[in-house]
Amino acid sequence: MFKQSIPRPHHIATWILLTLILTLAFTVRIYHIDSIPAGIYPDEAANGVDALNAIETDDYKLFYPANYGREGFFINLQALSIALIGNTILGLKLWSILFGTFSVLGIYLLSKELFHRRSAGILSAFMLATSYWAINFSRIGFRAIMVTFILSFSFYFFFQGLRTRRFRDFLISGAILGLGLHTYIAFRVTPIILILLLPALILSYENFLKRYYKHALFFLFGAFITALPMFYNFFVSHPEDFASRSDQISVFSPEINHGDIIGTLARTFSLSLIKYNFFGDQNWRHNYPPYPILDPFVGTFFLAGFLFTLWQAVTLIGRRIRDKDRDTRLVIDFFLLGSFFIMLIPEFLTGEGLPHALRSIGTQLPVFLMATLGAFWILQKALRSQTGARIAFFSILIITLFGSAIFNLTKYFVFFANSSAAAGSFNENYTNMGRYLLSLPADTKKYVLFDEKGNDSHFNLPVYAHPVYFLTSGRVANMEIIRSDTVIHGPALFLMVNYNDEIAKKIEKFSPGASVERIDMNGPNREGGDFNVILLPGNK
Repeated sequence: MFKQSIPRPHHIATWILLTLILTLAFTVRIYHIDSIPAGIYPDEAANGVDALNAIETDDYKLFYPANYGREGFFINLQALSIALIGNTILGLKLWSILFGTFSVLGIYLLSKELFHRRSAGILSAFMLATSYWAINFSRIGFRAIMVTFILSFSFYFFFQGLRTRRFRDFLISGAILGLGLHTYIAFRVTPIILILLLPALILSYENFLKRYYKHALFFLFGAFITALPMFYNFFVSHPEDFASRSDQISVFSPEINHGDIIGTLARTFSLSLIKYNFFGDQNWRHNYPPYPILDPFVGTFFLAGFLFTLWQAVTLIGRRIRDKDRDTRLVIDFFLLGSFFIMLIPEFLTGEGLPHALRSIGTQLPVFLMATLGAFWILQKALRSQTGARIAFFSILIITLFGSAIFNLTKYFVFFANSSAAAGSFNENYTNMGRYLLSLPADTKKYVLFDEKGNDSHFNLPVYAHPVYFLTSGRVANMEIIRSDTVIHGPALFLMVNYNDEIAKKIEKFSPGASVERIDMNGPNREGGDFNVILLPGNK
């Protein structure tokens, strides 16, 4: 008779804590998603418009060339949720919420694998779950949110494979990493992490190349299979897609560096580093300016973990050279430092809008893993101390962790949520236009001018028109998009997405009795988000 293994109490406690953390992560990512942020940014809506077109035409692309080009994986997933839920804010952002939530699970698994303690995984998961930086991008419909998810699960299977030597772990790791090429342009630098890891693996594992070359082939095969469609698109089918807006803002562009490449790199690299603890991204869509992207508690843990990792790496290299000592901790140190600096490249090699929390989103994983080292040190001190000191260390850890969570959640759901500047950065007025049109009676005739040139095809619309187009497409009865040959008949309501006084005067001239009305859907609680409509005779 087989004996049934009974879970140990601390294992049960770990799963309960992890479940609570994942529930918290999902809750803070979906809570009031229709109203926080206050609007759908046009770049988000552009994804939604392409997703709508993919649904209508059944043409799902590997790469969508509009709006400087975007990898298609995320947009195609958005098409799935929009097809199921409708072209709503939740339909657009559902996958951001899910990827943001499951990244918390991914960092738990990887942290547990790297540091060999479930408690380390819990610390990592909690800090990522309650991070303002992570919560913010989990509530925006940008494809970059997939980067932390892909990196965490890929390297979890990679390091598990190093420990177990199972071929399937390397195959899965490679397949997930190859899938990353379909996510976000910043992901393209990820293979350099593996190149940097190779010397550490050779130094730390005896006969590494001989023992693991077959595993490497499985890894490369998995990566090749999932990355192949995008490679084919970039280099065979549509090589023009490989270029992007990054070429225009690169530090190597004379327009950016003005002949001083070294000085420009020093400036961009410095700005990229200080955003974590001193001076953050000044874009309200990416951060809460002017504060750093990490709160004071996690920021301190990160600095401590970074310095410890650097010190330990230097020490272990010295011991390897001097004493021929092999220590696999060197691989972890190389991974943490290498992934941090490599995933920082997409930020500091550009010269626009720095610091930039979005382009460096790939550093989320190493940042919170290194922050875990700082928090884990306090936990270890608590467990090894006498009663009085143990209480003190546990109190410090609990206060800092919950202080961090309260700090970040208050900053996002109170201060950010009620900020007019934040609402303006998301172009709230465009989203309010869509909400207003959706709220009007079905029998009200509605004319909408998306483009002053009279375009009505979504391929030709200016990007600022996309939020209104996305929210209203197929959902607003009795609505007509103004084209160059449209004849307007009253009574009706006339809305210009980009309000133009000259056009308004012409309408008032040719339609006596027409009047302009200011629509303010926010009321006295917050400024901004208002817009004008023209009421043609008979609408009053």
